[in-house]
Amino acid sequence: MTDTREVLSPCKVNEFLYITGLMPDGYSFLQTMYTVLDYGDQMEFTVREDGNFTLEGFDFPMEQNLIYKAARALKQKTLSPLGADIRVKKILNEGGGLGGGSGNAATTLVELNRMWNCSLLKKDLLDLGAELGADVPLFIEGGSTFGEYRGTVLTPVPSPGGWYVVACPRCHVPTAELFKMPDLKRDCPRRTFDELIKLPFENVFTDVVTKRYPEVAELLEIMSTLGKPRMSGSGGSCFLWFADEDQAKSAFSSLRSRNINVFMAKPLRKNAI
Repeated sequence: MTDTREVLSPCKVNEFLYITGLMPDGYSFLQTMYTVLDYGDQMEFTVREDGNFTLEGFDFPMEQNLIYKAARALKQKTLSPLGADIRVKKILNEGGGLGGGSGNAATTLVELNRMWNCSLLKKDLLDLGAELGADVPLFIEGGSTFGEYRGTVLTPVPSPGGWYVVACPRCHVPTAELFKMPDLKRDCPRRTFDELIKLPFENVFTDVVTKRYPEVAELLEIMSTLGKPRMSGSGGSCFLWFADEDQAKSAFSSLRSRNINVFMAKPLRKNAI
């Protein structure tokens, strides 16, 4: 019998995001809090006995896709003789600050580790994920985490709970280019999580993005009539948090009535790997 699984590949939001300096390798030292949400792409995995791979759902070569790179990395690490047919129903926009591609890669590592019976520990998967991309480990850890270094040194923290209303502008915001912008604030003080959680949440990319992408600035203005919006990651998706479900549903309906691409989600629990 063919072994097939269909699973959610979730997205994330950054509750806050600061850059506290540059590391010797040129990467920015980040302090951020991630919350993984119960919304995202749908992925289907079918085990292949011949060791080969297929990937459906994209219009560019499989070899350039982070999903394929994740599958190959796991195969090389474990020397598994197996392969997989992978199908993806993309829901999340690229360049939206929600980590869709990284979530796909993390889901691939976690699911094929199970389906191939590789028995890698979470630490092994986190190490593999960090080699693939800075946002991959957070999806392997799951739940809510405090991220430092490149965002790959993770500490589990309490979930905010509640409900998130996430709106996605119709523009692609390139993360790599934003990190090069001269007006990006890179000298935030380095603080502990306990200190940061008591402060108003901020994202150093917000001003940089809104100056260059009027669609994001307009979206934040519209959302400010419904609550206190924040931008996720390097943008341009923005979100509102509500403790009350009815308030969240009201905000969701209001944004959807304006033909804005919006969804409503709850935090996901920590992964049990």
